[in-house]
Amino acid sequence: MRVAKNRLAKIALEGKPCESITSLLTGMTVLTYSEDPVAAAKVAEDFAKDNKKFEILGGAMGENALDRAGVEAVSKMPSREELIASIVGCIGAPAANIAGAIGAPASNIASILSTIEDRAAA
Repeated sequence: MRVAKNRLAKIALEGKPCESITSLLTGMTVLTYSEDPVAAAKVAEDFAKDNKKFEILGGAMGENALDRAGVEAVSKMPSREELIASIVGCIGAPAANIAGAIGAPASNIASILSTIEDRAAA
């Protein structure tokens, strides 16, 4: 998070992908940013809920300028870490099921074999 003079912020944004937000730089301005595009939006949204004087005007995601609703939508997206955890969980689930079946008590395996035998006899 940075508090910056609008004139200096506009100069710094010249030629950058997010240059389209220079029109939002009026009055007292605070710029939030992060490597994870969702994190800055989440922090700003959470702060705005508790502080009524803090008003979100918009933002940028790469070359795309976002209005107030766009920033709110981005803040509701899962973060990079949450997405990675979800993917790892999906990949690890089949292995956990196989390990659970292999480690099942012998009585479970015996009852499954008995059921299969009964179906074959019928």
